[in-house]
Amino acid sequence: MDDAGSARSGRDRDEEGRARNARPRDGLGRPLPYGTPGVERQPEGVWRSGPETVVEAQRLLDAGMPFHAHEVFEDAWKSGPAHERELWRGLAQLAVGLTHAARGNTAGGARLLLRGADRITPFQGPYGIDVPGLTRWARQLADRLTGPVDAATEAPRLTGPADPAAQSHG
Repeated sequence: MDDAGSARSGRDRDEEGRARNARPRDGLGRPLPYGTPGVERQPEGVWRSGPETVVEAQRLLDAGMPFHAHEVFEDAWKSGPAHERELWRGLAQLAVGLTHAARGNTAGGARLLLRGADRITPFQGPYGIDVPGLTRWARQLADRLTGPVDAATEAPRLTGPADPAAQSHG
């Protein structure tokens, strides 16, 4: 659908007619004006194995794109095995919490970081996910939020030490 059609109908729609916002987005998922170059969107509804999900989400976190990482986790949450859904949902909440923190929404960011930490705590670290480290990272970041943070600098490691100070990205 072209921009004129979008403006006339008031809603962007995908090929199946479902409402979709086609506005470009920045690296933190914020909508930009139509016609502005944005960051390529994460495709929706992609099935990935658990290890593939972790690798793709880590790539996006390292790039300072936690909103996009949340979409990868959301795909796993919606399409993965039932016994893993709460893990992926919690990881999506951690990514959205970091997104809000990077946007300067410290209260919302802290709330989502803590909710995500609580949700992943019962898991024993499938796919090498460092659940205790991620939980510690989320709680520490939530405790120190006073303003916007740099998403790439604050990005956790999903496997190995989750604290960005404990392991360099690279």
